[in-house]
Amino acid sequence: MMFVRLSSNYFFYFALLGLISPFLSIYLDGKGFNSRQVGEILAIITATKIVAPSLWAMLADKTAKPLFIIRLGAFLALLSFSLLFWLNHYWPITFCLALFTLFWTAILPQLEVHTLTSLRHSNKIYARVRLWGSLGFIALAIIAGEVMSVFGYQSFTGIGMVILAGLFVSTLMLTPLKTVTAVKDKVNKQGAILPKLMDRHFMCFFIAGLLLQISFAPYYGFFALFLRDFHYSGLAIGLFISMGVVAEVIAFIYMGKLFKRFALTSLLVFSLAITALRWFLMPEVAGSVLWLGLIQLSHAASFAIYHCASMQFISSHFSKTEQSRGQGIYLGGVYGVGGAIGAYITGIIWLDGLGAGTAFMMAGASALLGAIIMMFSNNNRVIKLK
Repeated sequence: MMFVRLSSNYFFYFALLGLISPFLSIYLDGKGFNSRQVGEILAIITATKIVAPSLWAMLADKTAKPLFIIRLGAFLALLSFSLLFWLNHYWPITFCLALFTLFWTAILPQLEVHTLTSLRHSNKIYARVRLWGSLGFIALAIIAGEVMSVFGYQSFTGIGMVILAGLFVSTLMLTPLKTVTAVKDKVNKQGAILPKLMDRHFMCFFIAGLLLQISFAPYYGFFALFLRDFHYSGLAIGLFISMGVVAEVIAFIYMGKLFKRFALTSLLVFSLAITALRWFLMPEVAGSVLWLGLIQLSHAASFAIYHCASMQFISSHFSKTEQSRGQGIYLGGVYGVGGAIGAYITGIIWLDGLGAGTAFMMAGASALLGAIIMMFSNNNRVIKLK
């Protein structure tokens, strides 16, 4: 039963991501917003990821009730998302989505802690639980694409409400953990983290990651609109996006072998270079089902390999007492700042589809620059996984 309870939470959480990541832009386009406004909205809601996870983590630590934070986040996310039924104008919708994202980001970090503690940090069982998140993403990317093709962009809100309701109910099924007395690290034992942040290897790594997230903006924010302009159906769009997630899951399975054979920096540079090639080719091959499908498989390198390698980089670069701060700085800076900058720039140059080619060229150049910068890291440590 515990496996089912935990898996259902991951399924619904990432199912919602499978709706929002590809199809939020189609919903906003249906509301009559131009590409610049869409880019601005995506930038604003992405920027909430800079500080929101840390704020919720502090609240969870202070109250010592992470399960309450999970349920509160799910309930408030459901409540704020429901406001979209009655909103039609730019600022109300922007504020509503930013508020929703603020509450939604409360869930996953605490859910991860709850899951790992419940499973006694068993990586094997955790991987099986986490797999249901990927399945949720794939299922909703396919289903939502078809539903929105049939019933129009207005169905976006209804689909989201159903998923959020499922997520909230699944959080109520979670059982509280036994209270464990936390051992707080003394400040003087934590050490100063600034020298680690100013280290040349980390700076190259951080800037490369920032450029990678900037490069992902046309894909995360406008890919569904891009494929719609090529007259692909909603089902086809969902299938293409799902192909990338399937490739990502397969890559996760084999990451242990890759880490044993290749240096960490080599994997990061490879991922950045493949991503650059992916974006450069995207406008040229988007009209071909075969080539577009093959390019989507490169998501295994663009996301899965890079994500695993970056987590290993942080794990090896920071000490145990610095891990949380290092992760927070990296995730907030790279995903929050990089994602927001990329969404804003893409919104400006997209020009309602006329500038799509230019946007993907920008993305390719950004990833390529990241690969070049990462090459100067010269951090050729080979990470051996247990």
